[in-house]
Amino acid sequence: VNASHCMLDYINTYFAVFTFYTAMAIEFSGLMHVSYFIQKVVGWLAGKPIKSNEPPKSAVQLAFFWFRVLLSAAVLGFSLAVTL
Repeated sequence: VNASHCMLDYINTYFAVFTFYTAMAIEFSGLMHVSYFIQKVVGWLAGKPIKSNEPPKSAVQLAFFWFRVLLSAAVLGFSLAVTL
C-alpha cells in the first residue's frame, strides 16, 4: 500500500491531530506568506509570469494578501534579529 493514498491513516492519535491543527493555524495566520513574495520576485527576475487557475483577487483580498506577506516578512526579520 502506497502511503500517499492513505494519509488519513496517520492522523489516528491525539498528538497527530494536534500537529495537524497547529499546522493549519500557522497556514491560516499567514506566517509563511513571505514565500509567495519570493515566488513573485523569482518569477519577475526570470521574466516569466506566474500563471494561476484562481480568479483575480478583489481589492480587499489583495490588500489582505499583501498585509499577511508584510506581516510574515516582519516576523521573519524579527526572528533573524533575535537569533543573530
